[in-house]
Amino acid sequence: MHTRRIGDVEVSAIGLGAMPMSIEGRPDEARSLATLHAALDAGVTLIDTADAYHRDAHEVGHNETLIAKALASHDRGKDVLVATKGGHLRPGDGSWTLDGSPRYLKEACEASLRRLGVEAIGLYQFHRPDPKVPYAESVGAIRDLLDEGKIRMAGISNADPQQIRQAQEILGGRLVSVQNQFSPAFRSSEPELELCDGLGIAFLPWSPLGGISRASELGSAYAPFARVADAHGVSPQRVCLAWMLAKSPVVVPIPGASRPETILDSLAAADLELSSEELAQLDAV
Repeated sequence: MHTRRIGDVEVSAIGLGAMPMSIEGRPDEARSLATLHAALDAGVTLIDTADAYHRDAHEVGHNETLIAKALASHDRGKDVLVATKGGHLRPGDGSWTLDGSPRYLKEACEASLRRLGVEAIGLYQFHRPDPKVPYAESVGAIRDLLDEGKIRMAGISNADPQQIRQAQEILGGRLVSVQNQFSPAFRSSEPELELCDGLGIAFLPWSPLGGISRASELGSAYAPFARVADAHGVSPQRVCLAWMLAKSPVVVPIPGASRPETILDSLAAADLELSSEELAQLDAV
């Protein structure tokens, strides 16, 4: 498995986004655990989750609990960096709400610590800016958690360039990651990717294949990805992840999966080398 870095931690070049195993349309627990174990067997050492990755109101943290169970039952579980998030909520009616208050973020972190069964969270990320709370106050809570040793590394998600710079300042230069949406269908985070490249901060594209409902359509929606995939005899999804990896050494995609074969295909992207001509074709989409 090829590796990259998040802060001072070496992780697999491609991580696993675990959200599909806990929200609407999720598989049964046995298949989810099989998917997580297949990823671990293949060398994945980065798993992304959040307390809000659940379906029903009474099961906050479903995804974190699932991951903790998978790691505890695998001999490589201790080698994994678990990245979780706080600041997003799901009332249970399918909607998403926000709470970026320092009080809530600190309570959410404590709850995540209990569910994951760890003394300190490897990477804790502020999930999404809350317009009702000054951004500096939210990130200040993340800084406090870092100073207190409740989390080992700090990141932010769904941030713009100004917020990245502000977070880096508030955290005293200790911001290690930015997790933003980025895919062939969603290219507006390229300025954030370029900023992270310049600052040496890991950039974690979420929904890198276009999201749960659209990932299977990537090749039909974007012809260049299908053409390059045909030339290499691989899936368009594998080409997509290889294209992202080629953009910068700070990029660490976290494709979602709920089946072993899906994450295994994604992981193979780290071994796929694309020519400069092919990359130019994909960039032009």
